[in-house]
Amino acid sequence: MHRAVLVVGSGVITALALGWFLFVKLPDMVGGGGDAADGPAGEAGAEPEPTISGRLFYVAPDGAELIAVERPVPLAEDTAEQARLLLEQQLLPPPAPLATAVPVGTTLRALYLTDLGEAYVDLSAEVRNASGSREELLAVYSIVNALTVNLPAIETVQIIVEGSEVDTLAGHIDLRNPLRQNLQWVRNSEADPSASPSDGASQTGTPEAGVARQPGG
Repeated sequence: MHRAVLVVGSGVITALALGWFLFVKLPDMVGGGGDAADGPAGEAGAEPEPTISGRLFYVAPDGAELIAVERPVPLAEDTAEQARLLLEQQLLPPPAPLATAVPVGTTLRALYLTDLGEAYVDLSAEVRNASGSREELLAVYSIVNALTVNLPAIETVQIIVEGSEVDTLAGHIDLRNPLRQNLQWVRNSEADPSASPSDGASQTGTPEAGVARQPGG
C-alpha cells in the first residue's frame, strides 16, 4: 500500500515538474535567447555618427607654410558646438608627415560666439610655447582659418589665453584685435582678395607692458 502511494506521489511530482518546465521555464529560455540575438544584431546595424568634412591646417614638412587637409569632424546641431568640435580636431596630432601648428599640449578651454560673427577662443597656457615668429604666425592662423574657412558665419576670431586677452602669444603676432581669415600662408590656397597681406597679421616687437586693447577695437 505504501509503495503504491509512493509511486502515485512520484508520478504527480514528475508531471508537475514537466508541466513547469514546458509552460514556464521553456518559454523564458526561448524568449531570452531571442533577446540575446537581437542585441548584437541591433548594435551591428547601428548607423555611424554623422560627420562633416572639415578643412584643417597643419605645418608642411619644411616648416614654412600651412597645408590644408580634409578630415572628418563630428556634425553638431549649432554653430558654436561645431566650432568647438572643429578646434578640438585641429588640436589633435596631424597625419604624417605634417606637424601640428599649435604647440603640443594646448587645449581648448572655452569658445564663445557673438551675433556679430565674432568667435572668442580661450586656449590653455601651452599655446604660448611657440618658439619663433614663423611658428607663432602658423599657430595663430591654423586656428583662425579652421573656424572662418569651415564656418562662414564666423568672420573674425579673437584668441585669448587662460581666460584673459593677450597682446601676443610669443611677442610677434598682434592679438589685441580679432583676426580675419588669411590664407596667405597656406600652400596652394588663394588668399581672400578682400584681405590685404597684413590684414589681421600685424607684426609687432615685444609688446610693452600694460598695452591694452583700444575701446571699440
